[in-house]
Amino acid sequence: MLTPQGLKGKQYRITGNSYPRLGRPPRRSRKVLAGIGVLLALSLVALGGVQLYDIFRGRHASAQACPAPGASGKPLAAPAASDAASGAASPAPGATSTAVPQPQAVTVNVYNATDKSGMAARTAEELKKRGFTIGQVGNAPAALDKKVPGTVQVISGPAGLGAATLLGSQVASAARTADARTDATVDFVLGDSFAALLDPTQAAAALAEATKPSPTPSPQPGSC
Repeated sequence: MLTPQGLKGKQYRITGNSYPRLGRPPRRSRKVLAGIGVLLALSLVALGGVQLYDIFRGRHASAQACPAPGASGKPLAAPAASDAASGAASPAPGATSTAVPQPQAVTVNVYNATDKSGMAARTAEELKKRGFTIGQVGNAPAALDKKVPGTVQVISGPAGLGAATLLGSQVASAARTADARTDATVDFVLGDSFAALLDPTQAAAALAEATKPSPTPSPQPGSC
């Protein structure tokens, strides 16, 4: 007895006169594979459409120009008369000023916080030769006397920040601190490690390094 493929377990006797009719194999697996292929094709088409939309949308966004200053309709502030005349306005009492002034516009008080006599007078004379306006000269106040281990401690208020930068460049390794004074004067307190001012060339290089602008980060695509 033989059970040919497709007869689903039925047994037939094979004789010489007739043969059993074989049934076709089921087509369910073909339909499943065809359905999966259609779904994959539709998914690829949808994904391609989304990517094209994002590409064209990104190009459109990056093509838009960033608003220029004053583009909002608000007028730009006009420069003050003193700015137009001298290039920088004098700081008002209590105002913050980081612009570096010319030495003639800086009043500096020179104090000696060491036990070496005559250092304040000699340093004040050297600063005067460089164009600075000299204020008070003498021994450091008790709060600083013998308490400045470095070369110089430069002390200023908010209005003298730019002047402090200029004076700090006149000596190596100057320390800068701030107090609550409302004017633009600067205290130049000589410390234990102070020997002499930098020469004018070195001071100019130190000032250029101290005022060198920080690099501006490049804008990201599509952002202002």
